[in-house]
Amino acid sequence: MGRKFEVRKLAMAKTAGQKTKVYSKYGKEIYVVAKNGGTDPHANLSLRRLIEKAKKDQVPGHVIDKAIEKAEGGAGEDFSVARYEGFGPGNCMVIVDCLTDNNNRTITEVRNCFTKTNSKIGAPGAVAHMFDHQAVLAFKGDDEDAALELLMEADVDVADIENEEGVITVFVPHTEYFKAKTALTDAMGEIEFDVDEITFIPQMHTDVTGDDVEVFDKFIDMLNDCDDVQDVYHNAEVQREEA
Repeated sequence: MGRKFEVRKLAMAKTAGQKTKVYSKYGKEIYVVAKNGGTDPHANLSLRRLIEKAKKDQVPGHVIDKAIEKAEGGAGEDFSVARYEGFGPGNCMVIVDCLTDNNNRTITEVRNCFTKTNSKIGAPGAVAHMFDHQAVLAFKGDDEDAALELLMEADVDVADIENEEGVITVFVPHTEYFKAKTALTDAMGEIEFDVDEITFIPQMHTDVTGDDVEVFDKFIDMLNDCDDVQDVYHNAEVQREEA
């Protein structure tokens, strides 16, 4: 699963890099997390994780600061979380996470992405049960047994750990993220994580081939262009023809 996750991450990162409003998306999420959990990153661990992620994605500091200052003010938009699930091109499974201040607008935009690519939006829970909500930490190393031992000593519930091509990838339940990261950094010092995130890992993959590949790319691009869409998760293994 480790190697496949890395390959999928590269594909997803490429798509994420095409977002024209990535700063706005981060600003909105930081605002919501800070407003709900407090503006001090030392006390609000979810905010600290999000700020670190934003900086890694080269979001300017003024965007982060503005969102936090807005949350400190107490006023502003009232965003809520919305999740949509369904089946995309090639019958792959898709989860779409949104932050919205207008549910009618958001569901209309997301449904439009599905219908215009001959995909099918489903009811809540339609596909989420086929994904594991996990934290993923990947870093350079060659001794996964030692990493597993220190995690177990810290009482971290490890779902899986792999070492492929000199990179150790640790999978833990999303609720164990901070405990796992703290255990690793306390034992190993400053670690540069190749992957450091909470995500949905598919329990099985669906091959997307032939004509469905172009439609799949269009589907993902349409979703990422929606202002309210924050994250898109899928189980597609896109089989692209080599030139």
